[in-house]
Amino acid sequence: MKVAVVMGGYSGECGISLKSGQLILSNLDRNKYEVFEVHILSEGWFLIENQKKYPVSRGDFSAEKNEQKITFDVIVNIIHGTPGEDGLLQAYWKLIGIPFTGCDFYQSALTFNKRDTLSVLAKFGVPKAQSVYASKSDVLDKSKIIKELGLPLFVKANRSGSSLGVSKVNQEEEFDKALKTAFEVDDQILIESFLDGREISVGVVKLNGKTTVLGHTEIIPQNDFFDYESKYSGESKEITPADITREIQDKIDQTAIKIYDALNMTGFSRVDFIIMNNVPYFIEINTNPGLSPQSIFPQQVAHKGIRFSDLLDSEIQQALNRE
Repeated sequence: MKVAVVMGGYSGECGISLKSGQLILSNLDRNKYEVFEVHILSEGWFLIENQKKYPVSRGDFSAEKNEQKITFDVIVNIIHGTPGEDGLLQAYWKLIGIPFTGCDFYQSALTFNKRDTLSVLAKFGVPKAQSVYASKSDVLDKSKIIKELGLPLFVKANRSGSSLGVSKVNQEEEFDKALKTAFEVDDQILIESFLDGREISVGVVKLNGKTTVLGHTEIIPQNDFFDYESKYSGESKEITPADITREIQDKIDQTAIKIYDALNMTGFSRVDFIIMNNVPYFIEINTNPGLSPQSIFPQQVAHKGIRFSDLLDSEIQQALNRE
């Protein structure tokens, strides 16, 4: 079976995706699969082999090497951000008939949009922060927003990952800078009230047909919050398994499974919560979590005692079985 491991992307998360792709390449069983490394980059789409680049056709997602056409039976998608986490590539692959891992194009587009995800989950009674949505053309009454949400608060790019375009505002003078940072990433933003509690991240997958929580990691950032530097420069303490009571663990698991199933998810995901007054408050769901050496998801897979190669086998089989 010819498997394309697709990585890269057009966002600031490209470098992280390329690192995540290496973990997948090293864990796919070469006795079962013929594995190809494919980079989707702003400068072009390429099959990479022995440090050589072979262009990938956008017509049928094939590559030509030494006058031989290479097609793929299934795609393992590990692009963070656009176009592999927001539904664009998933819709394209579905149209041309190539199976792919992870969630379908609609779920990708929905969960990449923080506002829309929160709107859907509100119907299922999932606890969350108070929020205000705004676009770049809006004239914001900052004093009114602060009165409504309180300080500190968070300003977030609505469609981004890896905490890009996210700022914590501790006082009103910081608001304009936070807005500028968010609008540099996206023309839509979310302003959220601060939840004062412990941050717990859980990996969730569909395993043998059952929605399964892989583990619980407590995140203790050295910075003011779990920003990009904390995630990828080792500037945070990540404790797996998290030191939480069975009661809290059960509440987190029930809420995480409810979220995964309510959104009709498949594939790898990481759901982040703030635990406040023994209640898990939903922050966001990441439908293509990082798999670099610093990432949380691989830590939880290892703690669960699952071989990553077996997890990839399961994902590929689900992709092939998708209607």
